[in-house]
Parts: sequence; C-alpha cells; structure tokens
Amino acid sequence: MAQPFDEAERAAVYRAIYERRDMRHFAPGPIDPATLARLLDAAHHAPSVGFMQPWRIVRITDHSVREQLHATVERERIATADALGRRRDEFMKLKVEGMRDCAEVLVVALMDRREAHVFGRRTLPEMDLASVACAIQNMWLAARAEGLGMGWVSIFDVDEVRTLLAMPPGAKPVAILCVGQVDAFYPQPMLEMEKWAERKPLGECVFENRWPQDEPASVPEAAPDTPGKLP
Repeated sequence: MAQPFDEAERAAVYRAIYERRDMRHFAPGPIDPATLARLLDAAHHAPSVGFMQPWRIVRITDHSVREQLHATVERERIATADALGRRRDEFMKLKVEGMRDCAEVLVVALMDRREAHVFGRRTLPEMDLASVACAIQNMWLAARAEGLGMGWVSIFDVDEVRTLLAMPPGAKPVAILCVGQVDAFYPQPMLEMEKWAERKPLGECVFENRWPQDEPASVPEAAPDTPGKLP
C-alpha cells in the first residue's frame, strides 16, 4: 500500500493550499533564475487530459511588450467596470493587476491544433482549458512554497494579446500571470477582504449521489457580481 507523506510534509502541502493568494501588490527585486525554472517545471508537471499538455507559456522580457499588455488590460478593466452597472465605482477602486510592479510576467495560452486530441475531450472539449488551469495552480502553489506571490490577470482582449504575441491560429491566451517578491501575503483572499465576495460554506458545494432537490433550479436575477448570487 502506498505510504502517505509524513506529518510535516502533509502540513506543508496544506499550508501552501490555504495560504496561496491571488496577489496584486509586489515588492521590488528579481526572481532567481533557478527558482523561476522550478516554477515553470512545476507547471509542466501538471496533469492533463489525454496527456495532451496543452499549456504554452510566453515569458515577457521586453519592457515595451509588457507595457502593451498592460494597456490592453487597462482598456478591458474600464470596459468591465462599465458592464458592472451600480458596482462600477466599487470595482474601479480595486487593484486588479500588478503588471508594472512584479518581477516576471508570464502569458499562459492554449496550444494550437488542439482538435487533434480526442482522448478525454470528445464530449468535454473544454478539458484542454481545465488542464491549463491545473498547470497554473501547480505554479501558484510552488510559488507560495518559494515565498513568491503570483496573480492571475484575466481582464484582457484575447485577440489583442494573441496578435501582440504572434500566436498561431487556434492558440488562445487564457492568463497573464504576475510573479514576484511580496512583503507579505494577504491574510484572506483580497476580494474577500474588500467585501466584494465571500467564500461559500463547503456544504453548499458538495453533494452526495445527486443534486439536492431543494436546491433552486435557477437563481433570481441580481446585480452583477453580488456576493452569493450569479451575475
């Protein structure tokens, strides 16, 4: 029978899970190349459906490219705020990215020619995206273990980023990752601290055998991003 990690090793794994944060505030200082290599290797060892390994990672080292990426994020930030209606001003006060402050900017994309991979995707083609999310989570947990912050930026125009980074037809950017030194990790998720939303109780998300019959079939219409409600 397979042996579990010892108590200290288990505690370290769970600590990384519970203390991982989507960071927006970064401190000056580079990332050691060997440490960055470990983070990338952690991402590359994520599980993937059909072992397709659909992640592609573009490291942004050109300052002008970083600034162009920041500009597309800023345009979409304003468009997102406008779409939020009465929560616009509240959203605009949030810090949603740290692209100009972090040591490294990494763009994670889905590879091209994914349609050739059918194993595990015939009825669930979106499993390629799920696999990329696993790679990002691997990197996130590894970064926390290394004492580095990481933030996932998803506010950008997909076609603008695709064109800027010369991605081939069929490839698709899904995340801009900010990685760098931090003075401290947030004690709670930032959006929870800012009262934007709150974590649901585990019991509302875990069922047994079937969907509860007293669970509402639909959620009444609510203001976008109201905590506890669907947009």
